[in-house]
Amino acid sequence: VQLQASGGGLVQAGDSLSLSCAASGRTISNYVMGWFRQAPGKEREFVAIISRTGDSTYYVDSVQGRFTISRDNAKATVYLQMNNLKPEDTAVYYCAAGFFLVTTASNYHYWGQGTLVTVSS
Repeated sequence: VQLQASGGGLVQAGDSLSLSCAASGRTISNYVMGWFRQAPGKEREFVAIISRTGDSTYYVDSVQGRFTISRDNAKATVYLQMNNLKPEDTAVYYCAAGFFLVTTASNYHYWGQGTLVTVSS
C-alpha cells in the first residue's frame, strides 16, 4: 500500500490543523492505521492509531483530548484533526499502515513521506 500524507503547515499556538493520509494500492480496510511524528533531534513517536473498522482509537497522553484520528475506508483516507496546537507539537507527521493495533513504530510496515507541522508560540 502506498501512503501520501498532506495538510501540514505553519500555524500559531492554539490553532487547528487537519492532516490527511491517502492510501492506494491495496484496500485500506485491511490495515490498522497510525500517525507518528518526529521532532528535530528526537526519535519518531506514536501519536494516534485506529483499528481497521475505526471503532478503537488510542492516543499518546500529550495529545489526548486535542487530536482526533479517524478513517474513511471508502475513500481510502485516514485523518488527524489537531486542535489547540502547541509549539511542542512541531514535527514531521507520518502516517503508517500495519497489521496489529500497537503503538510501536517498528510494527508498521508501510509509511508515507511525512508532512511538516510547525507551531509558533
